[in-house]
Amino acid sequence: MAEAHDPIGILDSGVGGLSVLREIRKLLPYEDFLYYADSANCPYGIRSPEEIRKLTQRVATILLERGAKALVIACNTASTHSVAYLRQLWLQIPIVGMVPAVKPAAGYTRNGVVGVLATEATSRAPALQDVIERFAGDKKVLISAPPGLVELVESGNTESAETCAILKTHLDPLVAQGVDALVLGCTHFPFLRPLIESIYGDKLLVIDSGEAVARQTCRILENNGLLNLKATSGTLTIFTSGNSQQVGVITQKLLKMDSVPAVKFIIKS
Repeated sequence: MAEAHDPIGILDSGVGGLSVLREIRKLLPYEDFLYYADSANCPYGIRSPEEIRKLTQRVATILLERGAKALVIACNTASTHSVAYLRQLWLQIPIVGMVPAVKPAAGYTRNGVVGVLATEATSRAPALQDVIERFAGDKKVLISAPPGLVELVESGNTESAETCAILKTHLDPLVAQGVDALVLGCTHFPFLRPLIESIYGDKLLVIDSGEAVARQTCRILENNGLLNLKATSGTLTIFTSGNSQQVGVITQKLLKMDSVPAVKFIIKS
């Protein structure tokens, strides 16, 4: 049986889910976290649903074997294709998934035109179409899946000329068609928010799912009696299937490690 002092497991195809971890830690600073970056298999967005389910099952198993009391799938692509599957495998484990923040974007848009920046797999997933039909049926929704953006974030290039060029190539046409609310449909993309906002200013309201996932994680832990109420800052342990040294450097850059507890250790697994 899981205990309140057990850690929360967070999994992603790489380091993008650190954007979700950042939001969860704001609400739950006393929790311990196990984070798995499956960087050797990143990006998930170019893989088949069957491959994605196999990869996420492997990572979830690793986190649960290390004592995770709950799982957060901090990846839109993995959530789209795996969350229901994983919940069937582990009926007693709280599992939090995520969907692109189309609902709030539909409420914020003034022009009635919403943009979604996503991976290739998420852009063609029935789950995205379902959320669009449910919450933005009366809006025009334009989807763009720029290749290469996930890899740029994975390498820490969140402000490079190449990153800027890709964003402009794919977002300029959306803005020209009236998009004024942009959904970041991949957990890697919140790390590009400062660059996007510097390019488009008040032309675009940029929205992601991180805060909503954090609130849902808090609710689920509370409902299951699993909130850690100790009054000391939690720890962060990172696992990766990729280059542990590179993941460590990128983690420190993306999370600004002076503002979070030091990584306990990083191991290749």
